[in-house]
Amino acid sequence: MPTEIRVKICGLTRPEDVAAVADAGAAYAGFVFFPKSPRNVSIDVARDLAIDVPVGVAKVALVVNADDALLDAITSTVPLDILQLHGDESPERVSHVRARYGLPIMKAVGVADAKDVAALDTYAEVADQILVDAKPPKNAVLPGGNGVSFDWRLISARRWSVPWMLAGGLTPDNVAEAIALTGAKQVDVSSGVEAAPGIKNADLIRSFVQATGVPVMH
Repeated sequence: MPTEIRVKICGLTRPEDVAAVADAGAAYAGFVFFPKSPRNVSIDVARDLAIDVPVGVAKVALVVNADDALLDAITSTVPLDILQLHGDESPERVSHVRARYGLPIMKAVGVADAKDVAALDTYAEVADQILVDAKPPKNAVLPGGNGVSFDWRLISARRWSVPWMLAGGLTPDNVAEAIALTGAKQVDVSSGVEAAPGIKNADLIRSFVQATGVPVMH
C-alpha cells in the first residue's frame, strides 16, 4: 500500500473543517466558488478560511467556467496556491488563466468511458495538474461533488506528463481499492467525507486520510 499519497479535501465551508484537514495530514484544502453548489463560499469567507490553513497545505480555489472578473476578485482577496478549473474550459482558456494569474492550474476532466480519456492527454499539455473525475450524471446541476465514480480500470497504469489526481465517489471505504487499481498518488474527496452537503465530518476526514496510508499528524 503506498504511503506517499497526497489527499485533497474539497468544499470546505467552516473553520472546523480547515482544522480537521490540517489535523488529518491532508496536502490540499479546497474552496468552492460556484453558487449552485452547497459547498459554495463567498470570497470573504474563503479569505478568512484560507488564512487559517497551515503552511504546507496547498490552498485550492475551485471555479466553474469563471470569467476574468471573478478570477480577479478571488485571486486579489484570497491567498491561494492553485486554481482548479472544473467546467468546460478549453485548452486555450486554461493557458490564458495560467498566464494571467501566474498560479498553477489544476484542470478537472470528467471520465465516463474510454473515449473521455483522450481529453486527459490534451489538458496535460496546458495544465500543471489534471484531476481525473467522474463525469457528472445527465441533468446534474454540479460538475463535481456528486458522489459518483467511474470505472477506475479505464486509467489503470495510465500516466501523464504532469501530476494527476483521482476524484469521483471516493470514500473512506473505497479509496484504498481506487489507489490500488489506478496507481494514483493523489486523491480528492468532497461528498465522501460529509455529514450533510457542505458540512464536513472530522472523523470521516481522518478515516479517509488513514485509508490512503498517510500518517495522521494527531
